[in-house]
Order: sequence, then structure tokens, then C-alpha cells
Amino acid sequence: WVTGLSGSACPCCLYELLVALPAQLQPHVDSQEDLTFLWDVFGEKSLHSLVKIHEKLHYYEKQNPVPVLQGAAALANDLAEELQNKPLNSEIRELLKLLSKPNVKALLSVHDTVAQKNYDPVLPPMPDDIDDEEDSVKIIRLVKNREPLGATIKKDEQTGAIVVARIMRGGAADRSGLIHVGDELREVNGILVEDKRPEEIIQILAQSQGAITFKIIPSIKEETPSKEGKMFIKALFDYDPNEDKAIPCKEAGLSFKKGDILQIMSQDDATWWQAKHEGDANPRAGLIPSKHFQERRLALRRPEILVQPLKVSNRKSSGFRRSFRLSRKDKKTNKSMYECKRSDQYDTADVPTYEEVTPYRRQTNEKYRLVVLVGPVGVGLNELKRKLLISDTQHYGVTVPHTTRPRRSQESDGVEYIFISKHLFETDVQNNKFIEYGEYKNNYYGTSIDSVRSVLAKNKVCLLDVQPHTVKHLRTLEFKPFVIFIKPPSIERLRETRKNAKIISSRDDQGAAKPFTEDDFQEMIKSAQIMESQYGHLFDKTIVNDDLAVAFNELKTTFDKLETDTHWVPVSWLHS
Repeated sequence: WVTGLSGSACPCCLYELLVALPAQLQPHVDSQEDLTFLWDVFGEKSLHSLVKIHEKLHYYEKQNPVPVLQGAAALANDLAEELQNKPLNSEIRELLKLLSKPNVKALLSVHDTVAQKNYDPVLPPMPDDIDDEEDSVKIIRLVKNREPLGATIKKDEQTGAIVVARIMRGGAADRSGLIHVGDELREVNGILVEDKRPEEIIQILAQSQGAITFKIIPSIKEETPSKEGKMFIKALFDYDPNEDKAIPCKEAGLSFKKGDILQIMSQDDATWWQAKHEGDANPRAGLIPSKHFQERRLALRRPEILVQPLKVSNRKSSGFRRSFRLSRKDKKTNKSMYECKRSDQYDTADVPTYEEVTPYRRQTNEKYRLVVLVGPVGVGLNELKRKLLISDTQHYGVTVPHTTRPRRSQESDGVEYIFISKHLFETDVQNNKFIEYGEYKNNYYGTSIDSVRSVLAKNKVCLLDVQPHTVKHLRTLEFKPFVIFIKPPSIERLRETRKNAKIISSRDDQGAAKPFTEDDFQEMIKSAQIMESQYGHLFDKTIVNDDLAVAFNELKTTFDKLETDTHWVPVSWLHS
């Protein structure tokens, strides 16, 4: 485009033309995003520098000055050799030091290039031994630096030829535009490759330094130009290509951690996608297993996790929380936690691989996102929730549970509980109106979806404490939940920090809270590990409750950022 512009405008005015171009195009641009893109492109300092160089060279051509000499670099080398044989005084030493500096050598080299008007790259000479039938052969020379070439090869099963299997987006091969998928590789640096395995050729490339010359028979297939990927995904598992035996090229793989945001650059290969980390300035993509391929592998590798639902223990110190609390009187004789029921459709979690995401920032007029707290019994989740409520009762709220238990004299409907009949409760269960529910002493207790909506409708942040399998049920456009996992510290720290504390969910025969036991610590750690293993891909934030005050401050900071910062959310939430 720049070349085209210079043909129709005064070359010396090209710089001014580029600076003024975005303003001239503004009436013809539809969106602010496109206009910003134009300003970024034409305001790029490197582009301005190139244009200035272009104008200087054009001026040089127009003036047609005769250089004093065309071999300044060679003359400098000769001078340095001559001076080495002279008695070295301070001036000679200084001159030798200047002539040996890389930037001076580069400057003299550029001078000679301009003086000789030799601006085009020098291509290697065409080999003399090309067969007549190889009239379509291409000789390509690429300069190798520290980065990989960005291409993988394979042996064609039918012909036995070595062909280019894929070009990594943004890599050296892709940027050169000279190598394409399907090209047949004949030679590398003069070495025939027809009788070699792909691994041997990769070894030759790895050992090569500087320029690498390829002899290629171009593919007859036409490549469809692809745009840079606009799809972003959240990784739901850890991946290390060096530990993946199936990846076609470990060096081309991209490692990532659970929770990382990846930009998909190509899905041309059904098995191996090309991706890069979101925000990474390096344009080169890497290989990652595709969603379908990874799901198939995980399903075969971990069938026991997929078919075995996580059960709620009925021991007196259960490893899992309930999402609502019984009143103090109800708990006095409660020797075991009721078991929460759940819909069968949520028993088996999806195989965690990737989730397509998009940036989201809460607008001022929107309802707050639902905050879901998850953690094992005894971890201090209730204490953290209580501190949040006390810190700002107008901003935070909790749901009021439903029950079929008769209302007591000191209780008010809608305060401690919402009291309803057993028939109505069972009808609401059939209509899937409860997030969780359970039965204790022939009475039902449950948290309804409407109770969550009621808190959000008051323009409050709803703090919901649920069992982990319920989280998937809440991940909808309406609630946009942010899930926080409250994790216990090491068992040594638990013994140290909780030795004088008392566990609320476990009481003695007189109804008093009992202190933590070693079994409580062991089960808390085990429950947390199971939660993280099976449901960790649904957690947006993990906070270790080592010290209650520190954990609360981290939780409060997380809440503040949740309301102001941009977060990645499932794309389905914004495009439903």
C-alpha cells in the first residue's frame, strides 16, 4: 500500500501523508475499533522510521550523487590490519577500538549497500544439477535465529515423500511466506532427505546455524488465506508438551496452566490446534491438543472420575458444606448432616478441557454477579462470609432458606426461614426451583433459585455457600457466578492455628461446639483435594485460609476487582 501511495504522491511528502491518513479516512470508518486500529498502524514509530528511510533513499536516487567509494567496510578492514603493524600510541588504539565496534561495522556495511544501490536481498545461485522434470523446484533460504523455524514435517504414507505438515502461525516460516503446507522437501543444506525419517531431518535443522537452504517442490493445492484467530479459550487443565507422547513435535508445543487464557490461531488440524497465550507479544503460535482430541484422551484415561459422583458423607464431621444453615435449636440434636439431593443431570461433570471465553466488565446499571463460595467443613468459610456481611450490610446479602418445619414463636417468616408446606416444597422440587435441598427429621430444608434472585434484585452482592457439584447448575447468563474456593492450609498449619478453635458443625450431647480433632483435619484436607481435583476447573479464584484476617483482605480485594475490572467469562453468557 505504501508503494502504491508513493507512485501517486510526491515521495518526499509520504511521511506527512501517512500522518494525515487516519483523519482523512475517519468519515469512512464504521466503528471506533477500526479507527483505533488505523491510528495504531499509521502512528507506529517503526513505520515512520521506514518511511523516512524510504524518502532519504528516493532523494538519493533523484540527486544521483556519486559516492567517494563503494567499499568502505573493506577499506576499514585493510586500515585496521595496517595499523596493527604500527607502533601503538593512544590515537591508533582509539581508532582500532572504533573500527572494531559492531555498530560502526554495520554503518559502513549499510553505506556500501547504498553506494552500490544493492537494496534487494541476494538469492543463492540456482543449482546446476536440477533434473529437467523438476521445473517447479523452489530454492528457499531462511536465516535461522534462536527461534524455531515454525513448521512441522511428516512422511506421506502413500508416496513416502517428506512434506510440510503444518506452518505455525507467526513463526519464521509463516512470516517468510515461502513455505506452505503440502510442499515436498527434497534437500536441506544440500543433504538429500528422501531416505530419512522426519526425526533425522529435525535433527539436521537443529544443528544448522545461520542460513538454511531448502530445496522444495511446491504443493499444487491452493491455500486459503486465514485471518488471525479471534477465538479465546480458558484452559481447564495443565499441559506440558514435553510429557505428551502424541504431539507431532515437542519443540512446537505450547505449555499452559489451568486457568490460562489462550488465543486460538488455527483450527485447521482437527487434532492439534495452534494457539498462543493471550497478550503475548511473541506472534509465534504453538501446538495444543484440540478440544475433541483432549476430551477423548481424558475420557479413556480417567473413566472412574467420570462415572463416580461425589457423595456427601453422613459422618458427624462431614467433608462437604451445606448451602444453608439450620437454626441453632435445630442443630442441638443434629448428630449427622442431612444429605443434599441433586438432579442426576449434574452428577457427572463434563471432561474439563477448554471453555470458550470473552472479556466482560460489569456495567453500572447491571445486577451484581452471584458470588459462590465453596470449601470443606471447618475451613472458615462461614467466618469469612460473616465478616463480609458485617463490613457492609447494604452491599452484601445472603439467601433465606425454605423449610417445612413448623415456625417457632420467636421466629419470623422470611427472616430465619421461609416456611412452606411439605406439599408445596415437593412441588417446587419437581419444578427444579431449588438449588439444593435436604431432609432432616422428616422436614425439608432448601435454598431456592428465587431466594438468590431476591437478593440480587435489591442491588446487593449475593453470597451463596453451596456444595461443589451445584456450581455447574448456577453457571448461567442470569447469574454469571464468580466461584471462590476457600482452601485449607497444610495439615501442620491446621494443627497450629485451629488447636483451640471449635467446629460448629459437630456438637456434643449437650449441644456445645466441639473442638477440632485430628480426624477433622485429615478429612478437611482430603475433602479439599477431592473438590479441587473434580471441580477445580469451575473455580475462578482460590484463597488459602491460613490466617483469617489475611484471607478476608484477599477476599475483599477480589470482590472490589470483580465489580470494576474486566474478567474472562464463558462466551455463552454474553451471546445466549
